[in-house]
Amino acid sequence: MIVVTNRIAVSEGFEEDFEDRFSKRRHLVDQSPGFVRNEVHRPRPKKFSHEVGAFVDDPEAEGYYEVKTWWRSFEDFEAWTKSPAFAEAHKNRPPKEMFRGPNSLEVHEVFLSSDLDNDGAAPGDGHTDDEE
Repeated sequence: MIVVTNRIAVSEGFEEDFEDRFSKRRHLVDQSPGFVRNEVHRPRPKKFSHEVGAFVDDPEAEGYYEVKTWWRSFEDFEAWTKSPAFAEAHKNRPPKEMFRGPNSLEVHEVFLSSDLDNDGAAPGDGHTDDEE
C-alpha cells in the first residue's frame, strides 16, 4: 500500500474557501480502482516549549494542509492521474492567490501500520471484548 501526500500552502484568509472546496468535492477519486482512503488534514502549528513543559501555538510556523490518499499500489495511483475522472476533478482550478507557494507531492510505501480496534484497544494488547 502507498500513501500519496499533497502538501498545500494555503494563503491566510483563504482557509475557509479551501476547506469548502474539499467539503463539496464530487468524490471522483473514491471510485477509482485501487483507491483505499482520502483524508484532508488542517494545519495546527504547534511547538513544544521546554520553558512551560507543554505544546504551545507557534504563530511563526507556516502550516500546510495535507491531502492524503491511500492506494493499493503506485500503479493504481498513477492510473488515477491519467484518467478522465482526474482531469474532471481538477478542471475547476482555484485562484492563484489562494496559495502562498507551490504544493509538494510525496509518495510513501506503508511497511508498518497499527490501528485501534472498535473499542479503542490496540491490536495485540491482550484485551478481548469479553473482558470488563
